[in-house]
Amino acid sequence: MPTPLTALSPLDGRYARSADPLRPYFSEFALIRYRVRVELAWLRALAAHPAIRELKPFSASTGAVLTRLVAGFSEQDAAQIKDIEAATNHDVKAIEYWLKGRLAGNREVQRSLEFIHFACTSEDINNLSYALMLADARERVMLPALDELIAALRALAHRYAGLAMLSRTHGQPATPTTLGKEMANFARRLQRARARIAAIAMLGKMNGAVGNYNAHRVAYPALDWERFCRRFVERLGLEFNPYTVQIEPHDALAELFDAYARANAVLLDLDRDLWGYISLGYFRQKLRRGEVGSSTMPHKVNPIDFENSEGNAGVANALLRHLAEKLPVSRWQRDLSDSTALRNAGNALGHTLLAYRACLRGLGKLEADPQRLAEDLEDNWEVLAEAIQQVMRRHGVPGAYEKLKALTRGRRLGRRELAAFIRRLPIPAAARKRLLALTPATYTGLAAELARRI
Repeated sequence: MPTPLTALSPLDGRYARSADPLRPYFSEFALIRYRVRVELAWLRALAAHPAIRELKPFSASTGAVLTRLVAGFSEQDAAQIKDIEAATNHDVKAIEYWLKGRLAGNREVQRSLEFIHFACTSEDINNLSYALMLADARERVMLPALDELIAALRALAHRYAGLAMLSRTHGQPATPTTLGKEMANFARRLQRARARIAAIAMLGKMNGAVGNYNAHRVAYPALDWERFCRRFVERLGLEFNPYTVQIEPHDALAELFDAYARANAVLLDLDRDLWGYISLGYFRQKLRRGEVGSSTMPHKVNPIDFENSEGNAGVANALLRHLAEKLPVSRWQRDLSDSTALRNAGNALGHTLLAYRACLRGLGKLEADPQRLAEDLEDNWEVLAEAIQQVMRRHGVPGAYEKLKALTRGRRLGRRELAAFIRRLPIPAAARKRLLALTPATYTGLAAELARRI
């Protein structure tokens, strides 16, 4: 058996512990368990319908047996199904045979065995299973992890709301902001991305071989199958899709994967900005006892968490965007290319989860360096040219932009040079006084207020 040291995928090797929260939703065992859940829910729904006279509603004791079959589903059970699959070469049919074998000894269920998988195509079971897996993983793992990341950014935004920082546009010194406002920007972007992920409804279908209830209608012509199947899908907590081919077209899955990828794009931007701020010295990283930054340079404290996050977000997005583009495309009424692709949903979200966790670790190590931030501001008084120009414009000084351009473009200026320029301006004394009091550290507009508001 593979071990973490021999695993082909890093999610099952180096990062196995970090990926563990997703195993109950995306492992092969999890997929089989969800399929069993859907098959038994369908059987119970059929048995409860009065128009299906060949079936009777199950007693409470038999209902408890069926419930325990799902709740107590074990790896041994899954292994038995895999053994059957080895003979059938069909994963869903193997579950049907296993269920018939497990329930054959129950007298009440014996007369119902042929209604296991009744009128179903495999995709009736699969599409509902995957929709439930993705919905459960989203609510129980992915959104809580993203919420932790947003909360950490919000805390940094509040902590450093008023700590002035030199901006850089095109990599060059620009109008100051605050360190907290920059963290607030990312918190807000991830809040919006989270809302998009959470808002996508998972669709499901239960309409047979090509989406028309063909076999259903022949077997029970009088039954309103569309209404029945809609209620079944909705009781699973999914939104019913009335128009499909053999497969549910996966448009909702594509929307969900795209939403995750868009959130990851924001995360990539955050990782790279934080990496840069650490490089500039705006942030220090808290030291961990025993940790080594370089195998040869003992002084190094590398921003490895943000690099790890960036790498995993990139891998995740390669998978997520492929799934978003591939899954909605199927030849005619069905081909099998979606099946093998969809099995990688766990890998895509696994790398996404690693990216969240790595960034969160990195955020927990950050400590701002106010002295370094102040030094950079003090070295770049020319960034006040924007403010001086606008006051000149307000008071009708001609050629305001051109005058400041001649004074500052491509040059480093200090307080004295700017003060001398301001004193010569034909503007009201109050305006001159306000400009002379301005410093790069105080020229931050509403940044602090915006940061505290997030």
